[in-house]
Amino acid sequence: MARILLETRHGSPSMTEAFDSSRGPLNRLATETSPYLRQHAANPVDWYPWGREALERARAEHKPVLLSVGYSACHWCHVMAHESFEDAETAALMNGLFINIKVDREERPDIDRIYQIAQQVLTQRSGGWPLTMFLTHDDQRPFFGGTYFPKDARQGLPAFKEVLKRVASYYSEHETQLREQNEALIRVFDDLNPPPAAPEAELTAAPLEACREQLEKLFDGKFGGFSRAPKFPHASMIDRLLRDWHATANTPEPDLHALYMATLTLRRMGEGGVYDQLGGGFCRYSVDEFWMIPHFEKMLYDNGALLAVYAHAALATGDIFYARIATETAEWALRDMQSPEGGYYSSFDADSEGHEGRFYVWTDEEIRSALTPEEYAVFVPRFGLDGQPNFEGKWNLHVHQSLENIATAAGRTEDEIEALLDAARARLLKIRGSRVWPGRDDKILTSWNALMIRGMAIAGRVLQRDDLIESATRALDFIRGTLWKNDRLLATYKDGHAHLNAYLDDYAFLADAVLELQQARFRSDELNFVRQLLNVMQDHFADREAGGFFFTSDDHEQLIHRTKSLSDDATPAGNGVAAFVLQRMGHLLGEPAYLEAAEGTLRAGWAALEKYPHAHTSLLAPLAELLTPPETIILRGDPTEVEKWRSELVKLYDPRRLVLAVGRDTPDLPSVLKEKPAPAGISAVAYVCRGSTCSAPVDSLSRLIRSLRLELQGS
Repeated sequence: MARILLETRHGSPSMTEAFDSSRGPLNRLATETSPYLRQHAANPVDWYPWGREALERARAEHKPVLLSVGYSACHWCHVMAHESFEDAETAALMNGLFINIKVDREERPDIDRIYQIAQQVLTQRSGGWPLTMFLTHDDQRPFFGGTYFPKDARQGLPAFKEVLKRVASYYSEHETQLREQNEALIRVFDDLNPPPAAPEAELTAAPLEACREQLEKLFDGKFGGFSRAPKFPHASMIDRLLRDWHATANTPEPDLHALYMATLTLRRMGEGGVYDQLGGGFCRYSVDEFWMIPHFEKMLYDNGALLAVYAHAALATGDIFYARIATETAEWALRDMQSPEGGYYSSFDADSEGHEGRFYVWTDEEIRSALTPEEYAVFVPRFGLDGQPNFEGKWNLHVHQSLENIATAAGRTEDEIEALLDAARARLLKIRGSRVWPGRDDKILTSWNALMIRGMAIAGRVLQRDDLIESATRALDFIRGTLWKNDRLLATYKDGHAHLNAYLDDYAFLADAVLELQQARFRSDELNFVRQLLNVMQDHFADREAGGFFFTSDDHEQLIHRTKSLSDDATPAGNGVAAFVLQRMGHLLGEPAYLEAAEGTLRAGWAALEKYPHAHTSLLAPLAELLTPPETIILRGDPTEVEKWRSELVKLYDPRRLVLAVGRDTPDLPSVLKEKPAPAGISAVAYVCRGSTCSAPVDSLSRLIRSLRLELQGS
């Protein structure tokens, strides 16, 4: 029996996905880099990856295209694959009536974005995965679609085989009418981006104020978060509230409710089942309003963003709870997500052994037999095991009682209770490690790596963990060595093969991450790399007419639409992050072109910001810094001394401050930093810059800190 082994983890055979060629020849997906595509290589469906071969065959045979988009950790993608794509009868229909193309939305977000929008326009329903779209044979315009279709009709959804027959029949009989529909759809695409704000229009703080009001209306005051079920983490909204609080912290009426909304949400998530109480890290979302039962997939991008915001909350409040969640999330990424080469893997599946969540849940018997009586006695009330099981007759762990209550009942100190719980968690984590693991998607994506690099850099600085900073550095070095080719980024890497033109998010997220890493330790070559990334963005992604940036470069494959996304979704909008880092680098380096591009991006998104500010939170940070320029503190002098100054300055939460500790003899500095030296005979000085205007050098750390405190009190 011939087998192709695709997924391995820690050398464990239980993590191996094998394709059995005795079921028939493998299709074209077997040679792809995407683990998701390779999961479908043994399907009887005659799958193609997206590309010229499939599209030319569709034109030649006058067959419509069936486009299926999903990703490796997607539960319902697996369900549809098992029900339909592994079914010989269904596959025969697909092969006879369509040219079938399978796309990994994580490798080709450009394709996914276009057809998600089309699906929503055509069906007037929300999108999602798996995405199932039917396209014209010659120009790939969509004419019908949906998300998951069951094998047999149920819950108002038609059977997939019936959909296939009806769509093929309609296409052959009504092609002319479909062409008219397609023209209308293309006009909708053309109208997606409203015109930019006029040059004379004033950009004001109104969207910042409106977002704050909207988040308060959406806020769940009991369980945190900004929706009912299902509940998503929305790290960017939490970050926005922390910034709102900080902006008012030294005024007569600080916005304490903004701080409360942010920290309650973080606490409820960190105590909930959406957080892995044994191994650290967050699942994608909660299916209920209590954060109790997650959709069990774990995504790198969520955890990178949440790592950063938990670290910031720890710095802002001094609460060790947020520091613990940040620490455990970072350690999960170090342990389970960082490759030996340095880059971070993409995700863990929701399923193992064919069942969602099986890897994570427990019976009472399993827990009782694993723990000592003392450990079990405190573990039960902590995680609610004395109540009813909360997931299919088993327990998905979530915090049920506080340490204080358990300590009081047990007549022990909280430290003693915590020590027992830590020992119990370690025992159970070791046992869990011997279970059949969920599949891990081990491709390395540039944009998602950037989000984790940023999170590790922030957490390393806040938690004073050099190993986290080193982890971020290794990932960055991997990207620069493997995914930066011929002065351009590539989007994805697996098994020694890097490919696909990078997207706006790759450039913007990475530039932001590298600039953030400079606050942990400064390297002039990395600062120059940020400049290179921004220059490519401006040269190849800029919308020179309306401002902002397209999602794809000007030399990218031509698709039916070139999107320009301004709103946040599961990740922040590339335009928002681009505007933020352009503005900061513009002030730091004295580059007017960067500042102009940042303002142009805000003007491009102004209509959306005014109407839906809470859906565009990544654009609000650069707007706030446009209205009140950020503060940059440049430290120059002896390396040991500037590091001492840096470590003192970063002890306070200030999201609008950038601190760079640049040693006296650091080579290859940009001219604007060379012009700020430490005078001979002085161990260290600080230049305090607000916007692009800098102070005279301050040669006393105590005087510098005193002046910054006075400035805060007067603000």
